[in-house]
Amino acid sequence: MKSHAIRVHQPGGPDSMVWEEVEVPAPAAGQVLLRHTAVGLNYIDVYHRSGLYPAPLPFTPGLEGAGLVEAVGEGVTEFKAGDRVAYANPPLGAYAQIRVMPADRLVKLPDGIDDRKAAAMMLQGMTAQYLLRRTYRVQKGDTILIHAAAGGVGLLVCQWAKHLGATVIGTVGSPEKAELARKHGCDHPILYKTEDFVARVREITAGEGVPVVYDSVGADTFLKSLDCLRPLGMMVSFGQSSGKVELLDTGLLAAKGSLFLTRPSLMAYTAKRADLVASAAELFEMVEQGVVKVEINQIYSLEDAAQAHRDLEARKTTGSTLLLP
Repeated sequence: MKSHAIRVHQPGGPDSMVWEEVEVPAPAAGQVLLRHTAVGLNYIDVYHRSGLYPAPLPFTPGLEGAGLVEAVGEGVTEFKAGDRVAYANPPLGAYAQIRVMPADRLVKLPDGIDDRKAAAMMLQGMTAQYLLRRTYRVQKGDTILIHAAAGGVGLLVCQWAKHLGATVIGTVGSPEKAELARKHGCDHPILYKTEDFVARVREITAGEGVPVVYDSVGADTFLKSLDCLRPLGMMVSFGQSSGKVELLDTGLLAAKGSLFLTRPSLMAYTAKRADLVASAAELFEMVEQGVVKVEINQIYSLEDAAQAHRDLEARKTTGSTLLLP
């Protein structure tokens, strides 16, 4: 079957992505043929495109999408043609009109979740779920710090943590982003370009520090994030939008209060199908109850993925971004 997809033949900048005709095979055993109705944009897509996270060449980027099942391969019993499904997992290949996908990586969409909302929230939403419910289980009364609080994951974490009874501190890059974060449950937005976020966190917590920092920024924030933690606190480094964190002298963790450090990924937390299904179910419940509102603030044609990447890297985006086939 002929279709179109974004292809990367050599790692590089946004212009390394080209819109091409591709051949889509019939679904093999255990696979589903899926026609995308919406595709999610995530910062990990930049890492794959640039070569920071190498992928076999050529490849189609993207880890998140929603759409309709067109056909199923041998042995697939959980899905049938016409089912609405979504995913946020490898294998790469979401930046496509049509693709095959392993059936065990898909989840059915409830009636209350439309395709665009699903494609905008699966990866970021299940990331927020494992961060808040599994990596460090946020309790009522906790005060937490989330970097990039106005980003896709950030806005979801702010809302969900607030629902759990936490006080939320978040770093943002502009007054506009501070207001956006505040509207989504961030009690204390900090303008990191003009304020010392370590000093502000210490001030807000009366010198105690926070039990957990969620940091997707990386190089620019990592060491200062450690200074925001109270003794026995947990540093959750789940991204590196400003660059990779250099080798760490683990003695620092002892010196700063016997800190815990983890570098989690959604792929590890949803590797087992039971965990994937449970994570998606909890996310869907939060969205259907109105606890978490998904902000789709940018929409591009899938053909214009290069411009979407430029805007994402320039920090021009907030909330979630969709690519429409």
